[in-house]
Amino acid sequence: MNLKKIIPVSVVLISAIFLGAFFVYENNEPKEKLIIATSYEILKSFHYSPQNLDDTYSERVFNLYMKSLDYNKMFFTKDQIDILSSYKTKIDDEIKSSSLDFFNLSIELLDKQIDKIQNLYPSVLEKPFDYNVKESINLNTDKREYCANQSELTEYWTKYLKYQVLTEIISIENEQKKLREESDTATLKTESEIEKEAREKIIKRYETRFKRMKKISRNDRFSSYVNAMAGAFDPHTNYFPPTEKEDFDISMSGKLEGIGATLSEKDGYIKVVEIVPGSPSWKQGELKAEDIILKVAQGDNEPVEIIDMRLDEAVRLIRGPKGTKVVLTVKKIDGTVVQIPIIRDVIVLEEKYAKSTVITTADKKAYKIGYIYLPQFYTDMNDPRGRKCSKDIEKEVIKLKNANVDGIIIDLRNNGGGSLNDVVEIGGLFIPEGPIVQVKSMDSSPKLYLDRDGKTLYDGPLAIMVNTFSASASEILAAAMQDYKRAIIIGTESTYGKGTVQRIVDIDRLVSSEYQSQKPLGAIKITIQKFYRIDGGTTQFQGVKPDIILPDLYDKIDIGEKELDYPLQWSEVKSSQHMIWPKAPNIKDLAKKSAARTQKDSSFLLIKEAAKWLSDTKDQESIALEINTFRKKSDEDLTLSKKYKNAGKASVPLEVLSNAAGIDQNKEKENSTLDSVACKRIEDWNKSIKEDVTLYEAYQIISDMIKSLQK
Repeated sequence: MNLKKIIPVSVVLISAIFLGAFFVYENNEPKEKLIIATSYEILKSFHYSPQNLDDTYSERVFNLYMKSLDYNKMFFTKDQIDILSSYKTKIDDEIKSSSLDFFNLSIELLDKQIDKIQNLYPSVLEKPFDYNVKESINLNTDKREYCANQSELTEYWTKYLKYQVLTEIISIENEQKKLREESDTATLKTESEIEKEAREKIIKRYETRFKRMKKISRNDRFSSYVNAMAGAFDPHTNYFPPTEKEDFDISMSGKLEGIGATLSEKDGYIKVVEIVPGSPSWKQGELKAEDIILKVAQGDNEPVEIIDMRLDEAVRLIRGPKGTKVVLTVKKIDGTVVQIPIIRDVIVLEEKYAKSTVITTADKKAYKIGYIYLPQFYTDMNDPRGRKCSKDIEKEVIKLKNANVDGIIIDLRNNGGGSLNDVVEIGGLFIPEGPIVQVKSMDSSPKLYLDRDGKTLYDGPLAIMVNTFSASASEILAAAMQDYKRAIIIGTESTYGKGTVQRIVDIDRLVSSEYQSQKPLGAIKITIQKFYRIDGGTTQFQGVKPDIILPDLYDKIDIGEKELDYPLQWSEVKSSQHMIWPKAPNIKDLAKKSAARTQKDSSFLLIKEAAKWLSDTKDQESIALEINTFRKKSDEDLTLSKKYKNAGKASVPLEVLSNAAGIDQNKEKENSTLDSVACKRIEDWNKSIKEDVTLYEAYQIISDMIKSLQK
């Protein structure tokens, strides 16, 4: 696709749209209409799979936008949804006619509902609930309809607030238990005092919550609307308003002071997406991906609730100067709530880079296996001489070859992707030459990305580890090595399934100078290409299915591209010619041996048990609000949470023979000049390696592979 040829056409169309209506409206409407028209022209012109401006597209936008406004179905009633639904197939017409009627009506109704609930909750929380009545509440949004009318919504909110108070009562009671255990003379609160304190905390929480909601501007709502327009094309196409575009640019610089966690906002909650390796969060060890952050406290100050807080505001609370303490109140995936103190620091960029070590077992006859960890496919776009993951991987492979390892494991678990060119270069380290991936634009034939050097850096046994969170570039490398039968792929049922390429398009650059006064307009992150395996199938939607599948904590929880709204579907192109690796292992035999081990391994059995419990907890629809039943369920969850805390910890630890720099561990510890932080970082990494039951099994699998090749 030639972007330069399309841009002038887009500008002409946009200008035509606004000739008659641009200066008619006051306030933000002219700018809003300009953004809507320009955004749709960008989406239609650039997107890999453009959507027609029709009723189907309109319904997609409607559904996404309503989710963004009231995902938990806590404000709108069915009566109001019915009113708004009259626009479900008319949004396309509104875009064509430069109308904002639907958008204006939606925020008008929402603001009225927010006002009603804001007036409701103080009276509900004014006096104690009847905690002995046998009633329940459904918190599963997917399994719950909108309340039929205002009366029904009031009833639901009453139950919901009761649930919040009960949760707080249990929390206070647990604190009292700890005090009792620590001291026989501790002054304990009465039941009525605990109950009153719990209600007061919830009142304060919702006072803060509604204050924040009142601060949500028309611009914020409008950004959600345009984002729904973008998301109707695919989940990875998004609108960045000017402020978010600035934050995005900052994030791309790769340097900040904070805790080192990537966050996202979904359904009113701030969720941890990933932990930056080597960061304060990573070192502290308790914060995990999929955790939900409920509150943030600066040092020993009172925590601030961040439910329904804008992501940028939450991030600003969590970030802070090096050396300061932040305390996060976090809801784990099992439902338990914990406080996690973290000392902020400069995020050490070195920790995002590839590193290696040599692992073995206590058995003197065991093989020495090289282990390479690659957290992301990084490259310095601004400096041709900067760090590239392909060059770093090459260095690590050379180190491991010099250490005379018997095989190599590359760990791509939780690797969300990155540089495509580096994927090709890394793949080329393990084959003489040939295609690595096919990349297809909207109206063109697939382009082959090939390794052409005719050299193989490492031709020994190779395994690649992946999981559900391995995406994009990770999937390309795993798929290529699988298609060549060059490596055995080990992991969860499937990888993430993101087989698309995005590009940032600055809206300001595509509008004519007559609209200069309306800038800045933001940017569109848009899907422009699709990845295809060399065997012809795309990694999109289905992901990569490993050769050997191991039990995982998230096995029974739906995660991945296929769970998102309106993902691009799987497709295929013609297979590219490639040679099969002559030393390809017998996968069926290796899988059989692995299954025999995992079926009787206590660590994997615990993982399976924990996975079922997590799934049951997540899918729970009815929660009892009778206090004794509520207490019993909370105690059970706490007990099981403690039981499954070590799920994934190897019963037989691995041995680590060298660190990332290839220095003998014992010698390193004797080196007084070695940076203490680096030492701690290495020690933490070594500990995680030793306790990783999935890595332990990967070691056993590649050992079996080596044995079979030696026959």
